[in-house]
Amino acid sequence: MSRLLAFFFIAVLAHAQKFYTYVEDLGPDYVELAWGTTDGFNTIGRSSPSHGSAMIRIDGRTLSSTLNFVTVGNLKPDTEYTYEVAIGRTKVGSGNVRTWVAKTDRVVFFVIGDYGTGQQPQYRIAQAMWDEFQRRMKTDNPVRFMLSTGDNIYGNISSFIFGALGTGASDRDWEPKFFKPYEPLLARIPFFGTLGNHDGNETESHRDLPAYLDNFPFPYDKPGRYYTFTYGGLAEFVGLDSTKNTESGRPFPNYLPDSKQSQWLKQEMNKEKPAWVIPFYHHPAFNAGPLHAPSLHDLEHWVELFAVSGVKVVFNGHEHNLQISESNAASHGIRFITSGAGGELRTGDIQSKLKGANIAMWAPQNHFLVVEIEGKTMKVTPIGYEPITVRDSNGQVVTPPFVITLP
Repeated sequence: MSRLLAFFFIAVLAHAQKFYTYVEDLGPDYVELAWGTTDGFNTIGRSSPSHGSAMIRIDGRTLSSTLNFVTVGNLKPDTEYTYEVAIGRTKVGSGNVRTWVAKTDRVVFFVIGDYGTGQQPQYRIAQAMWDEFQRRMKTDNPVRFMLSTGDNIYGNISSFIFGALGTGASDRDWEPKFFKPYEPLLARIPFFGTLGNHDGNETESHRDLPAYLDNFPFPYDKPGRYYTFTYGGLAEFVGLDSTKNTESGRPFPNYLPDSKQSQWLKQEMNKEKPAWVIPFYHHPAFNAGPLHAPSLHDLEHWVELFAVSGVKVVFNGHEHNLQISESNAASHGIRFITSGAGGELRTGDIQSKLKGANIAMWAPQNHFLVVEIEGKTMKVTPIGYEPITVRDSNGQVVTPPFVITLP
């Protein structure tokens, strides 16, 4: 009788709660799927207590898991699979995933930053992302993953007296600002993140950082403040932490030249690399504002390391607009692309400051980026819920895509 009651309780609970199913990791021959609710403090993510025995149907197989995730192996590269997740007899999630290509000379991915507001602009950009994903979904070159340039969950209310509310410390904070707006995308492709100052105690709460590491997908399912992953032998992506977030005590830089991260980065950059090496993190080396200063002085050791390692493009956030640096001696021939208006937007006019800040072009509009690599050519296109008008340092309109080429 007790087992019957337990089964009935789990079934009723699963039916009553809103579950989110998402891709936690993906590769040429495997997928890791995860699920959970956002009804409490720790109801979704790697450490969340089990919601009950789950049955996962995929590739003609039925797998079981008592955890809130499962890894499915022995899949074929570049193949679409339909999956379904049930707890007891209640279906809690489903979707389609397309495994990655094992070896390729092309890839398409999204980049978005400074988005987690839960407000209308975030949802309108999320819809634009879903529309673009669907447009490419049935082609032979679909969108494979998303990258974040930080500030993933903003607090709702901030004050020097009372601190911040809804900062991302609880899973309840994540529903309106992450799982709900990107629900159809998260069910199909992984969303790999980096930390922003609003994702920890640099600006908000100590508890935001553990929640970020628990809830976000990570390559190879190894949560970390910095990491790398490769796609198809074509490109290596280097996610870095340019913040001062700490797990305890006062905020402190995690990027200093003698930090563990910077030492790790040196070792990684010395390894054999594919043609494209693409760092992404929050604070841009070059920035014309209107609010934040450039981070070149603090991160010059990274920029110099990128230069000697053959890096040609870096993606950042933090400033709530679109800015693309010059590719010149000052930038070591690297294009630094700031995409920090996925939800937040800063509309101040910086046109007169572009040349002095080494910025080639900009746009003060909500957007995300579609990045296409084919061989030695990268095309970057900003997309919004309205046409994006990009102007160069002379005030002339520039038409995307913006092209970056390897030697």
